[in-house]
Amino acid sequence: MAESLSDSLSRRGLPSLKESDVSPSPSPLSSTKLFLDVELEQLADFNGVTLGVCAMNKKSFSGPMNSILTRIGSHEHVRVIIFTDNTILYKPVEEWPYCDALIAFYSKGFPLDKALRYVKLKSPKMLVNDLEMQYALMDRRKVYDILVKNGIEVPPHVICNRDGSDKGLKISEVDEDTLEVNGVTFHKPFVEKPISAEDHNIYIYFPSDYGGGCQRLFRKVKDRSSTYSNESNVRKDGSYIYEDFMATDGTDVKVYTVGPDYAHSEARKSPALDGRVDRDDRGKEKRFPVLLTTKEKVIARKVCIAFKQTVCGFDLLRSNGNSYVCDVNGFSFVKNSDKYYDDCSQIILESILSKVAPHYIPENEPSIAHLAPTVPVPIFSRGRCELRCVIGVIRHADRTPKQKMKMIVRHHYFFSLFEELGGYKKQQIKIKKPKELQKVLDIVRKLINEGEDDEIFFNKLQQLKTVLEMYDHFSGINRKVQFKLIHKDINNTPLESPALLLIAKWGGEVTPAGERVAEELGKAFRCMYPGGEGEYSLLPGSGFLRLHSTYRHDLKVYASDEGRVQLSAAAFTKGLLDLEGNMASILAHLVKMDQNTTDMLDTSSDAAESLNRVKQDLHQMLQSTRDFDAEAIKNLAPTLSPPLLAAIKEVKNPHKTCRTIQENLRTLVMSFEDIARKKSDLQLYHGESIKLAISRWKKLEKDFVLSNGKFDISKIPDIYDCIKYDLQHNRILELSDGVSLYKAVSNLADIVIPLEYGITIEDKISISKIVCRHLLKKIRADLSHTYNIGSDFIHRLDPKKSKGVISPDRCVRTRLYFTSESHIHSLVNILKYGGIPIPEENYGKLHDPPELNYLSQVVFMVFENKTEPIDSYRYRVEVHFSPGVKSRKRLLKGEPISENVSLTKLKKMPLVDTPSTGGGGNNSQPLRRRSAQSSSAAAGATWALPNLYITKSPDDDTLGLRKERLRKFVQDGPDGHRRSSLEGYKYSPPNSDSLVSVLEPLSYITSMDLHQMEKGLAKLCVDF
Repeated sequence: MAESLSDSLSRRGLPSLKESDVSPSPSPLSSTKLFLDVELEQLADFNGVTLGVCAMNKKSFSGPMNSILTRIGSHEHVRVIIFTDNTILYKPVEEWPYCDALIAFYSKGFPLDKALRYVKLKSPKMLVNDLEMQYALMDRRKVYDILVKNGIEVPPHVICNRDGSDKGLKISEVDEDTLEVNGVTFHKPFVEKPISAEDHNIYIYFPSDYGGGCQRLFRKVKDRSSTYSNESNVRKDGSYIYEDFMATDGTDVKVYTVGPDYAHSEARKSPALDGRVDRDDRGKEKRFPVLLTTKEKVIARKVCIAFKQTVCGFDLLRSNGNSYVCDVNGFSFVKNSDKYYDDCSQIILESILSKVAPHYIPENEPSIAHLAPTVPVPIFSRGRCELRCVIGVIRHADRTPKQKMKMIVRHHYFFSLFEELGGYKKQQIKIKKPKELQKVLDIVRKLINEGEDDEIFFNKLQQLKTVLEMYDHFSGINRKVQFKLIHKDINNTPLESPALLLIAKWGGEVTPAGERVAEELGKAFRCMYPGGEGEYSLLPGSGFLRLHSTYRHDLKVYASDEGRVQLSAAAFTKGLLDLEGNMASILAHLVKMDQNTTDMLDTSSDAAESLNRVKQDLHQMLQSTRDFDAEAIKNLAPTLSPPLLAAIKEVKNPHKTCRTIQENLRTLVMSFEDIARKKSDLQLYHGESIKLAISRWKKLEKDFVLSNGKFDISKIPDIYDCIKYDLQHNRILELSDGVSLYKAVSNLADIVIPLEYGITIEDKISISKIVCRHLLKKIRADLSHTYNIGSDFIHRLDPKKSKGVISPDRCVRTRLYFTSESHIHSLVNILKYGGIPIPEENYGKLHDPPELNYLSQVVFMVFENKTEPIDSYRYRVEVHFSPGVKSRKRLLKGEPISENVSLTKLKKMPLVDTPSTGGGGNNSQPLRRRSAQSSSAAAGATWALPNLYITKSPDDDTLGLRKERLRKFVQDGPDGHRRSSLEGYKYSPPNSDSLVSVLEPLSYITSMDLHQMEKGLAKLCVDF
C-alpha cells in the first residue's frame, strides 16, 4: 500500500503534517518511494531514477510538496530522496546523497552557495529549477531587468540606488503629491518597493486629494496583510524601486508555471485594498482559479524560460486592459488543488524522465503539459433566467453646503505667491494642494497680525483664516483658493493698477452621516443579486459577496471629478464589498476617475450654457408680483408634472413667497447672532464654527436681493440646501425659525430646481441629451455587452479548476456611475420624456417625488431567459428608480434624521395573490407564502430580488400590479423558472434609525426587450 509523506514523517519520528495541509493522493502505480537522506544506508540498490529534494524542512514537508512528491514517488521507476535541514546546514556537500535530478530552491536560511557547490561536485543530470538564477530572484532590480530584456511588460518604474552604485542619484519630493527620481516624475498614487525581494515592506502612497497617507504592506500576520498610515513622505534610507500604481479593481493574480507549457492562475483580494486577509474555514487564504488570456499564457512561458525555473510563481497585475508582471517568486506551489497536484507531478515526472531516462516513458502517450485548458467551458447553464447585468447611476451622498467668498487683494505678498505658482502664464491659478493652501494661510495670518485699516477687508481676512483653519488640516478636496489677475472691479470700472481677485471655495464635502448612509446603501445593494435572500442582519448579502469573491462578478465603479462624488463612491463600495480600512485605498484601487470618466460624469461647458439659459428664463418668469394665473401655470408647467403643479398651488405668488423667505432669512440670522453672543466658541456639525455659519447665512441674505431690488431666484436651491442641512445636522441650535424658512423655500425649490433642467419637454430632452450624452452612450455599450457577458471579464473564474462553487459558469456584470444632481435630473427626464414606455400604474413612481435627493438612483437590470432563441426576446431590461434620502416629511415635523443608520433584519417575502389575514390591518404584514409544493419548481431555479429598502404594503394600489407581474413572469418562464418580482423582501425595523427610515424604496418602473432599449438609447444619442 502507498505511503504518503505525512505517514513517512510520522514513522520516522519527525513532525507530521497538519491535517489541513494534506491532500488526498491518487492510487499509485506501486508503493510510494519517499526517503530521507539519513536512510540511504538502509536502502537496497535501485536501478531507477533518483529525484533529490534539497530545501528547508518547512518547505520540503509542506502540504503541497507532500501531495506532489507522493504522486511522483508512486512511479515504479522513481524514488525521492529528501535532504533534511541537518544535512543541508551541517554536513559537507561531499556527504550529500547523489541524485539523477534535483529540486533545490531558496527560502529563508537556505545556503544557496553550498547547494551550488553540490551541483558542481555531483553534477546531477537535471536541475528542475536553475540555482544561479535564484540569485537574481533575490534582487527586484535584476528581476525587472530580466523581464524587460525578454519583452515582458512591467509597471513604469525607476530605481533609487542608495548603495553607492548610483553616484548621480537625484531624488526629491517636488510637492506633497509628486516625487522626482533621476529626472523621472511620479505622481501619487505610486508604489515604493525595497530592492530586496525578501523585504515585503512595500508602501503605496496616496495623493492629498484622497486624504494622503500610505498603505503599508507586509508579510501576512494572522488576518492582516497591510495597514494604513498617515505618513505621506517617502522613506529616506535604503534603496527602492518607485513605480506607477496600477489600479487592478482590488484583485491580485498569482500565476504558477510548471514548465513553459503549463500555467495555473489564481486570483485573490489585493493585500493593499483594506489589509484584511479573507480566509476559508480551514484557515487558508481564499483564492480562486481564473482563466488566463492567450497573451498572459505567452507571458507565463517567457517568465519560465527567462528565469530557468520549471516550477515558478509570479504576480500579474491586470490594469487598463493590459497585463504587467510585478514580481517573480521562483519555486512556489498552488495550495489546495488536487487538479494542480496531479498536473504538476505528472509534468515534473515527464520532464525528469525525458532528460534522465526516456526509455521509461511509454510510447504514444500525450504529454499533460499540452493538455492545459485554453478554451472556457460554455458560460451558461440551460433552463434558467439569470441576472446578467446591473447598471446603477447614483447621486452623491449628503454633503455640507457649498460656499464661496470673493475679495480683491493688492498686497505684494499675494502677488509674490501668484508669481511663484506661475499665475502670470494663464492670468490665474487654482490652489488645492495642502502646501500651497498653507502658504495662503500664512499670508493671511501675517496680514491680520500686521493690522488693517479697512474694516470690511479685515473681516474678510478673518473669515478666510477661519475657513483655511477648519478641520486642523488640509485634505485638498474640501477647500480651494483661486487667484485671477484683473484690471476692472466687479462693476466693470477700470482699476488704477492690476489687482488679484481671490475666490475661496469650501464645503460641499460628504458629511459623516452621508458617508455612513452610502456605506449602508452599498450593503443593501447586494440583495439585488442571486443569493441575496435571507436574514440580512445575520447573512448580509452573502450570495453577492460569494459571487464577487469567486470572480464571477465583473465590477467597475466610476466617479466624477468632485470630491463628494468620489467619497460617496468609495463609501458605497466599502459597504458593497464588505471592506475595511481607509477610503484612500478604496479610491485608488476601485474607483475610476480618469479624464474619460470626468467627461462622462461632470457637467460640460456646453451643458452649462444651456442650463444658464434656462435659469435666466426661469428668473424672469418668477419675478411676477401677481398670483399665478392659468397662463403662468401653463408656461411654468407645460409637462403637467404633479409635484410641480402642487408646488405652484402652494406658492401662489412667487414675489410674496420670496418676501417671506427674505424675512425668515433676516430672523434666522438674528437668531444665529444671538446664539453667538452667548456661545462665541460654539462648534457646529463637522467642525463648522458659529461665526462661519453666520457668514454663510448673511451672504445668502445679502445675495438673495439684487441691487435692483429684485430677488435672485438662482439662490433658492442654495437657501434650501443650507436650511435643510442645519435642520438635519445642527439640531443643537434649536432654530424655531428654521422650519418656517424650510416650508417657504421648499415649495419654491420644488418649482425652481426641476425647471432648471428644462421647462418644456423639448427643453428637458435637449438639455438631458447634452448633459448625459457620454453617459447614455456608455450605458448603451454596457447593455450591448450582455450578449457577450464574460468575454471581457478582467478576472474570470476557471470553471474546470474551481471547486466548492455551485454555479461556476454564472457571470454578472456591474457598472456603477456616481455623479451629481445634474446627471440624475437629466437621466430621470430621459426616462420620463424620452419615449421609453412606462406602464400607467408606474407613472407616479417616477413623476410624483418632489425632489431627487442625495443618493437618488436609476438602476437598469438585464436578465437572460435561456429558453428563448438568441434572435428573439432572450434578454430583458428592467428599470428601477429611487429619489434617494427622504428628509422632507421628517424635517417639516421638526424631527431629526439620525446619523446612527444601520441596516435591520431583512425578511424574505415571496409574492402571492392574497395578503396575510393576520395582524389586524397592520400595513407592514408580509404577503402569505405559497405552499412549498406549488413553488418547488421555481425555488430551485429562481431567486427573489428585494425592493431594496421596503416593500409596499399588500393592500396598497400596487397589489394589482404585483399580481399581474407575478402572473406574467411565471407565464413567460418554463415552469415558473422566471424569477419573482422585485418586491421580494421587507424590512422589520426595530427603531427609527434603520435604513428604511432614511431612503426611499427602489421601485420598479418598466421593463422591455433589450433590443428595444438599445434602439431607444441609440435614438437619443443620434445627435452626437
